[in-house]
Amino acid sequence: MIGRTLAHYEVTELLGKGGMGEVYRAHDPRLGRDVAIKVLPENIAANAEVQSRFRREAQTISSLNHPNICVLHDVGEDGDTRFLVMELVEGVTLHERLRSGPLPMQDVLTYGAQIADALDRAHRAGVIHRDLKPGNVMITRAGAKLMDFGLARVTVPESGSGDLTEAASPTVAHPLTQEGSIVGTFQYMAPEQIEGLEVDARGDLWALGCVLYEMATGERAFAGATQASLIGSILHTHPEPVAQRVGLAPPEFDRLVNACLAKDPDDRLQSAHDVKLQLSWLRDGLSSSSTTMPAIETGSGARRRSRRLATVALPVLAAILGAAAMWTATSGLDDTTADAAPARYRLGGWNLRPSMTPVISPDGRSVVFAVRSGLSGSLYIRDLDSFEAREIAGTTDGYAPFFSPDGRWIGFVTQDAVYKVPVTGGMAQLVAPVANVNSADWGPNGWIYLGPGGGGESGDVAMYRVREDGGPVAVFARLAEGDDETGVWLPEALPDGRTALITVIGGGRERIVAFRDDGTRHEVLDGVFLARYVEPGHLVVQDRTSQGTAVFPFDAEQARVTGGAVVVTEMVDGSFCFDVSATGLLVYVPAPVEGQGRYLT
Repeated sequence: MIGRTLAHYEVTELLGKGGMGEVYRAHDPRLGRDVAIKVLPENIAANAEVQSRFRREAQTISSLNHPNICVLHDVGEDGDTRFLVMELVEGVTLHERLRSGPLPMQDVLTYGAQIADALDRAHRAGVIHRDLKPGNVMITRAGAKLMDFGLARVTVPESGSGDLTEAASPTVAHPLTQEGSIVGTFQYMAPEQIEGLEVDARGDLWALGCVLYEMATGERAFAGATQASLIGSILHTHPEPVAQRVGLAPPEFDRLVNACLAKDPDDRLQSAHDVKLQLSWLRDGLSSSSTTMPAIETGSGARRRSRRLATVALPVLAAILGAAAMWTATSGLDDTTADAAPARYRLGGWNLRPSMTPVISPDGRSVVFAVRSGLSGSLYIRDLDSFEAREIAGTTDGYAPFFSPDGRWIGFVTQDAVYKVPVTGGMAQLVAPVANVNSADWGPNGWIYLGPGGGGESGDVAMYRVREDGGPVAVFARLAEGDDETGVWLPEALPDGRTALITVIGGGRERIVAFRDDGTRHEVLDGVFLARYVEPGHLVVQDRTSQGTAVFPFDAEQARVTGGAVVVTEMVDGSFCFDVSATGLLVYVPAPVEGQGRYLT
């Protein structure tokens, strides 16, 4: 087929195959654009029933006009070949995207609302999709696109009623299957569809509930080792709540998914429009909570590690780097509530050293990052109201920078020692001659926490601390013996001066553990790393499940998480590339975009 011309369309590439056809990329020389052509496979092209379904798909799609539904441009025949000409949708299927894990909650709500809106448009036109699944949703730059109406059922409203029934009009195609037969994909079929009963628009809402669940958790709502066990699961069981799987979903989202997955169609939400509205409300609420700058308190609390956050989600501020950087946010900070829209800066030629960088100053005015140059490197600082970054003298081979609570000093480590240097410039001062420190944090009471400092016995795994003015290095927390706890890093000192949160690794996982200076400890969160505390009462972490930065409500006195969380950034490139200021500003390095370089946000 590749290289062939269908009518005037020049076929150039096979895009995919399915049970109802093959899809090719083709060029339309008349309009100068690329299109997608769906062609019936030759081995079934002569089947009259399949041809009927093929024509019905064309009629179905052509009646729909919606930004989240694939556009049909043309339908034609070339000899014995029958084909549809559709909009070429650039992107990946939701099925392909889910291979890398669940989506951030903001994307779940956005794409879910778009899919629901597309279904609402189809249902109002008398079209039931009947095969909604991740493989039939494309994720594009513009959002979600609903694809493949090959199993759609066309209905029309009864006279004087809003109910959809099978059309008797000769101009509308009859369904190709009779009552009692099953069409679609089992994992996303409603119970009534599996039982071969009449399926109306509420069957699509069940499938939408399955898709929403899978987007949020990365797992299918219903599963089984065999087809029989899968059917039994759909008919008789309920999926584990989303919040129990990922801990990042608002309770309202769980209730919405459950309302879509009610076994009895009469107990479900009754329209895609209602689902769209609820998803949109949840999305807007999540967005507004992540774009409100908290009021900044000034005064005597300079030495407290008081990163402030007014809501569950942090405002995101673009932060720095490179001569080609563009400053698009307002400079300076004041005591008023401000709008903190994300901004982004091109890194240019900088080669970031992925060791606890970037870090942002407590007042949110400057960012420090480690740059690799050949076999060595140094630290650079950039004020957020400047286009220039300057090298910090005396920081050769420095990495893992950290600010003092009052923002006057920058601490850093080398392979052999821990140092501090004044922000305003001057000689670097030795804090402790300890080797192999991978990360550090400066607590509110003058202790600097080191992980895992050099000073312990060979094979000893412990977190250490040293006074900010130097002195002996002391063990702060020692891990349990065994393979389940083999390393410590990324300490975070809490405001009480007695507790530090530490990322513990081992046993194939990472988790945040709270250690106190009296030797007590307890696990705070599993499957996350790099904790940053933000007053009044939030914990920001890097979450492996969502592959983004998440915020949990947190009781600092008890050192315990008190509820679920929301994701506030995209996937972060590297293992420890975010930090939060006392003003509530979050700085991070997002994943690189092909062809666009790397940015610091």
